[in-house]
Order: sequence, then structure tokens, then C-alpha cells
Amino acid sequence: MANLRKEARGRDCQIRVPGVCNFNPETTVLAHYRMAGTSGTAIKPDDAQGAWGCSACHDAIDGRTKTEYTRDDLRLMHAEGVFRTQAILRSEGKL
Repeated sequence: MANLRKEARGRDCQIRVPGVCNFNPETTVLAHYRMAGTSGTAIKPDDAQGAWGCSACHDAIDGRTKTEYTRDDLRLMHAEGVFRTQAILRSEGKL
């Protein structure tokens, strides 16, 4: 399997928080989606459970910056980003 963290470099943000996203591929990283049963304290989920996110979207979903969105709104945007990222990786034969 490809190194999914390295695959994030230079990619378009797939989280796309409206009014927050900076649309700058130079800031894109793999943003892990956390949920019970797949991660824990100081334990990140598998990289396949990550979305390509720009620095602004990553800060928003991790709560480092405040937005107009609820936590549930941001979790949904993050989850959709994971699905979009997985679809791209599958189409490229990397997942």
C-alpha cells in the first residue's frame, strides 16, 4: 500500500469546509478521522481513515480554530472528505 501521509502532499483539500478552506495544496496533510473502536488516547486511526485536508480545514475539524459550524457539522465534512480521499486513492490503485 502507498504511504498515504506522503500521498497528501500537493493534493487538493477534500474536507472543504465552506468559508474556511484555503484551497492551498501546499498546506495539505492527512487528517485522521477519530471514532470509538478505531483510535484512542494518543493512538491515531489507520491512515486509510484519513482525509486530505488543507491547514485551515484541519485546524477547524481539530478545534484549533472556531467556526460557525457545530462539531457534528465538522465531523460530517471530515467524514465526507475521508470518502472522497478514499475514492481518489482507489481510482489511482493506491488503496
